[in-house]
Amino acid sequence: MKPLLRNIIALPAGIIAGGLLNSGIVFIGNAVFPTGIDPNDYEAYAQVIPTLSMEYFIFPFLAHALGTLFGAYIASKVAVSYQLLWSLLIGGFFLVGGITAISMFGGPTWFMILDLTIAYIPMAYLGYKFASK
Repeated sequence: MKPLLRNIIALPAGIIAGGLLNSGIVFIGNAVFPTGIDPNDYEAYAQVIPTLSMEYFIFPFLAHALGTLFGAYIASKVAVSYQLLWSLLIGGFFLVGGITAISMFGGPTWFMILDLTIAYIPMAYLGYKFASK
C-alpha cells in the first residue's frame, strides 16, 4: 500500500478502533455498575450523574483513556510517517468528545479534571510511544 494512502487511513482507523474499545468498556461498565436508566436517554443520564458515587466513574475514565491509547497506537502503527502527529490528532479528537460529554452531562470536579488532563493527550502520546517500540 502506498505511504500516502496509509497516512490517510491512519486517522479514521485510529478513531474507529479507539471508539469501539471505548464503547465496549462503557458497555461493560454499565453492566458492572448499572444506573437503572436508559443510557440513550441523555436528559435522564444528565440528571443522575451528580448523584453517582465514585465507582461509577471508573469505567468512563478507563473507556476514555484506553480508547484514546488504543486509537493512537493503531494510528501510529498504520501511518508511515508523522506517527506522533497522527497519534496526537487522535488524542485531540477524543478530547473534543470528552469536552462535549462533560458539557452535556457534567460530573464531579475531580473526574472532569482527571479525565480532561490524563485520558486524552497523555494517553495519545503513550500510544505513540508503545507503537514506536
